[in-house]
Amino acid sequence: MVKFIFRRMLVMIPQLLLLSLIIFVLAKQMPGDAVTGAFMGNPNVTPEQIEKIREDYGLNDPWYVQYGAWIGKAVKGDLGDSYTHKQPVTSLLAGRVANTVTLSLFILIVTYIIAIPLGIIAGRWADSWADKMIITYNYFAFATPLFVFSLLMLFLFGFVLGWFPTGNSVDVRLEVGTWDFYVSKFKHLVLPGMSGALLATAGTIQYLRNDIIDTKLKDFVKTARAKGVPEGKVYTRHILRNSMLPIAAFLGYEITGLIAGSIFLEMIFSYPGLGQLFIQSITGRDFTVTTAIVMISGTAVIVGTMLSDIILSAIDPRIRIE
Repeated sequence: MVKFIFRRMLVMIPQLLLLSLIIFVLAKQMPGDAVTGAFMGNPNVTPEQIEKIREDYGLNDPWYVQYGAWIGKAVKGDLGDSYTHKQPVTSLLAGRVANTVTLSLFILIVTYIIAIPLGIIAGRWADSWADKMIITYNYFAFATPLFVFSLLMLFLFGFVLGWFPTGNSVDVRLEVGTWDFYVSKFKHLVLPGMSGALLATAGTIQYLRNDIIDTKLKDFVKTARAKGVPEGKVYTRHILRNSMLPIAAFLGYEITGLIAGSIFLEMIFSYPGLGQLFIQSITGRDFTVTTAIVMISGTAVIVGTMLSDIILSAIDPRIRIE
């Protein structure tokens, strides 16, 4: 197992290098740059001054020279400076990363808490009234766009009922570290988190339901029942153990969806995370911030995929690569 994990981590190195190269090249294709975006329309700055600033920042160097300088600093933890916010990118991202990770983990945990029991119920008692209700819920979750559902949740529970805050990640008037501070953090987290989780459950429920129904017809399950194994143990030891494999396999894709969905959630709920900062950096042509956020998101996807492989190998040693 240790050998498999080590080998899987080695595979990540060329993946991350290739990812960084693709991100850098694509980001360089963005129209304009942070300097032109910051000084565009400013009558006090001449084109000669703008060109001098671009030269000082190395923006006129060939792309491969800029990439070498950028990746060299990134390996040391230096992601450059934000032209728009006038501060190091690492400092700018520190609080944002924490907010996005907290939101994503909340959505992931709530998604599994809701989806796994519903998937088991729908698969074990297929075609029952409970299964039909769960399938109906799934249809609505599949068909509803995230931004539409989020706006409805914001309007109903934020503005009409007033149960939850409608913006920010915490009440800024509270002292950091106090009980009220953490309660406020949780209240600000619930509305965007539940908006993402209630729709994210659809895929997990469907995969788990279908796999349970298929596994029930396998020969080893029929053999276990023929030997007189109690029905409860048949489900826990034979059916569920095999049916959980797709859930582990799709963990990386779940992380990808959470990262992509966080852009909509953070913009709609004014939640200060990476998604909100990503949109702001694109509109402001802040090249260093944009590349850093995309690199972080891509790294999270690669790590999530690696975790999926490790979990799969732990559940079913037959697929382990030795």
